[in-house]
Amino acid sequence: MRLVIARCSVDYAGRLTAHLPSAPRLILVKADGSVSIHADDRAYKPLNWMSPPCTLKEGTDDTAGIWTVVNKAGEKLIITMEEILHDSSHELGVDPGLIKDGVEAHLQELLADRIETLGEGYTLIRREYFTAIGPVDILCRDADGQTVAVELKRRGDIDGVEQLTRYLELLNRDPHLAPVKGIFAAQEIKPQARVLATDRGIGCVVLDYDAMRGIEDDKLRLF
Repeated sequence: MRLVIARCSVDYAGRLTAHLPSAPRLILVKADGSVSIHADDRAYKPLNWMSPPCTLKEGTDDTAGIWTVVNKAGEKLIITMEEILHDSSHELGVDPGLIKDGVEAHLQELLADRIETLGEGYTLIRREYFTAIGPVDILCRDADGQTVAVELKRRGDIDGVEQLTRYLELLNRDPHLAPVKGIFAAQEIKPQARVLATDRGIGCVVLDYDAMRGIEDDKLRLF
């Protein structure tokens, strides 16, 4: 992990164009190749970023203050450094990942076992489908064979929708999986999260944990 604090401006050139004027910012360069630019007032969400796979080229000589990040689609993030205030690198090692609480972990297990809860004809690809930005809770296919990414929460809020949106953006770059649609599944989904999910074309499913556990109990008693 490389941490750079610098006064810089940032330009994005791709499907759209965007410009961040000069200001002090934190730039994160992660081991997976991703580059993200952060301000001090937006919690964890970056101002702009480039997801892996991408390449970072630091300028030399006359262009020494210019960083160019390019992804496989040819989109560019151009960071113009005016003053570097801090530059350090740290080896974090392999992260053990997020350990879900008992209910979320059990929900994932139950839903994977009964994937038809999402709809008739659904089939499981796998639980904890690994991506460069973290594991997707469940990856499956619908009755038409389209890939579906499922994000599971006990209480579904806007952050969960944002997380699923990032997964979908990455998964849809994989020609073996695309097109990939999303389902946001939770015991309770807040109204604002439902509105955001709907606006982004993400389906919402409310899960009855007690009923799902009851199905499990009946199934166990058969043996």
